[in-house]
Amino acid sequence: MRTPLALLVLASLCACAPQPSVAPVTPAPADAEATDEAPAADPAPIASTDPHAFGVEDMLGMDRISDHQVSPDHKTVVFVRRVTDLAEDRGRTDLWSIPLAGGEATRLTRDPASDFNPRFSADGKTLYFLSSRSGSVQVWSMPAAGGDATQVTDHPLSIGNLTLSPSGDAFAFSADVFVDCPDLACTAKRLEDVAEDPRTGRLYDRLFVRHWDTYKDGRRSHLFVQPLAGGAPIDVTADVDGDVPTKPFGGAEDFAFSPDGKDIVYTVRIAGKAEPWSTNFDLYAVPASGGTPRLLTGDNPAWDAHPVFSPDGKTLAFASMKRAGYEADKFTVRTMAWPDGEPTAITQHWDRSAGSFVFDADGKSLLVVAQNFGQRSLFRVPLVAGAEVTELVHEGSLGGPVPVGEQILLAKHDLTRPTELYTVPASGGELQQLTHINDAKVAAARMGEPEQFSFRGAKGDTVYGYIVKPVDFDPKKTYPIAFLIHGGPQGSFGNMFHYRWNAQTYAGAGYGVVMIDFHGSTGYGQAFTDSIGDDWGGKPLTDLKKGLAHATKTYPWLQSDNACALGASYGGFMINWIASQWPDRFKCLVNHDGVFDARSMYYGTEELWFPEWEHRGPYYAKPKAHEKHNPALFVDQWKTPMLVIQGALDYRVPEDQGLGTFTALQRQGVESKLLFFPDENHWVLKPNNSLQWHEVVFDWLATHTGR
Repeated sequence: MRTPLALLVLASLCACAPQPSVAPVTPAPADAEATDEAPAADPAPIASTDPHAFGVEDMLGMDRISDHQVSPDHKTVVFVRRVTDLAEDRGRTDLWSIPLAGGEATRLTRDPASDFNPRFSADGKTLYFLSSRSGSVQVWSMPAAGGDATQVTDHPLSIGNLTLSPSGDAFAFSADVFVDCPDLACTAKRLEDVAEDPRTGRLYDRLFVRHWDTYKDGRRSHLFVQPLAGGAPIDVTADVDGDVPTKPFGGAEDFAFSPDGKDIVYTVRIAGKAEPWSTNFDLYAVPASGGTPRLLTGDNPAWDAHPVFSPDGKTLAFASMKRAGYEADKFTVRTMAWPDGEPTAITQHWDRSAGSFVFDADGKSLLVVAQNFGQRSLFRVPLVAGAEVTELVHEGSLGGPVPVGEQILLAKHDLTRPTELYTVPASGGELQQLTHINDAKVAAARMGEPEQFSFRGAKGDTVYGYIVKPVDFDPKKTYPIAFLIHGGPQGSFGNMFHYRWNAQTYAGAGYGVVMIDFHGSTGYGQAFTDSIGDDWGGKPLTDLKKGLAHATKTYPWLQSDNACALGASYGGFMINWIASQWPDRFKCLVNHDGVFDARSMYYGTEELWFPEWEHRGPYYAKPKAHEKHNPALFVDQWKTPMLVIQGALDYRVPEDQGLGTFTALQRQGVESKLLFFPDENHWVLKPNNSLQWHEVVFDWLATHTGR
């Protein structure tokens, strides 16, 4: 249930952040691109522009910046801007650009379809991107300064994860294909045949049967290279029984062209029937023209990921875990001389897990983003084993660092701001805001003031947390508590702008927010993260108890006797655990997609490595370990009113877990409600469903706290 590296990279880039001065935004002219349809009308604003307390409408109404790309001459930044459209119940994406020196942001595309994944050509004159405007996702191109868009590919399948070769003569993309098919047309024809067959049964002889929110149909995500001049795409992962990029969250960070464009290095797990309980992802190198892949990380039985080449092409850097079967192990950066050097660890001495990283401009160090005491900070890591690591930027959740001369471009969001782009001197220092996409919206929405604190938790260890004051805070008043418990369990509720668990929505509703990064959380050293293993209901619960006690003592404006606790995934497990182990503390509980029964969870979930590592083996081999903190064994002690929320498409924590929780509550006469989403997975992603989620949750909280 923890977020793997690929998703951490996405979180770094896609959550959001603003600032108080408004730079004007200049849309492209109406005739900036030729399409068969009229330019799309902008969605109606979701939130009011008059001053008001932050609410769910503001969370949904913030535009989201992602996938920023710098032009080869370092003069322009192109990025994806997502606008929420409630009428269509989706996010609409377009491409925008802004001068790196600062100035006005310019809209490059305005088609009703989705335009995303921009990449500059090697000479910087052309912008390639993915778009669904033809009815399927294909490669399109346009002048980098704006203008008419031209369709480049017309493949029979939708494609994804566009990357251009540095040599300027080819591009790579991914597509879901049947491995035994010789071309994309074969897969398309086979899918047509299946759709026309009146028989709907699928026969499986191995796991995965389903993964995340999708039943498997035999296809794999494969990597293709196609000449820009035209010609058939080459499956450079032909016959590979694995997914490139990795499923379900992998993206372009899972593969990289060498600087000369002759080779591609990619991450894949080739595990056969052991796939659901294996974390042995390896790096392979293959000629961009196709050929036999070469294994680069056969020395490591654990996770290898995120290949990045130095600018001169002489060094390959990547991230490696050490312990097989453990998805929350520390990612250590390793380097190797390209093409056939031996991997060398350079951050084994540094007690942080590397997230996204890129080579610095001189190629002698890496710019690394890593979770760090409730932040996602930026560091410089020299390419020398054991060398001192320098923190460049501490505060906020940072992502996507790009060295540009004497500056570094990056994305940043925090508890009070969605993502904007910033620059910082290459040596570190003051951030300078580049984009101002959400400034007006942030200025209109009054937010609560966050504050980080620490206390002595389980085993006397220092544990960190955050409080967020209610909007329009009055120190003479007291306020009910929204006690938010993060999932993972190897996760964090740190200094971030979240689009599902946003602390400001609770602050805006008049609650004091308390969040504890209990034992098992990330960003506090690997031993702290490891400590939750085989102890789901132990030290974390102790930390939550001590953390809430510390907060109510330190901040007397919190109503100690008027609190509700909320959590999802592992946080939902903890809600179920609190219901029996801390039954008199809260006025109400909210459990979203939480683990209810250890045995059915093990046999119903998909990524088996997770419960097997957490509970020291498969259920059938270690039943006592799985059952030690099993909420289902203690339901006779439940009495606190609970709202249960469950998505039918959640195959990580399957719907029987939520239904079982609700059944246990109802059968015993405990006040309870079930909010069920037949079209959502482990998360609530559709904007209108998010509105409903918050309406139901805040009504439940108000009913029990009197707010």
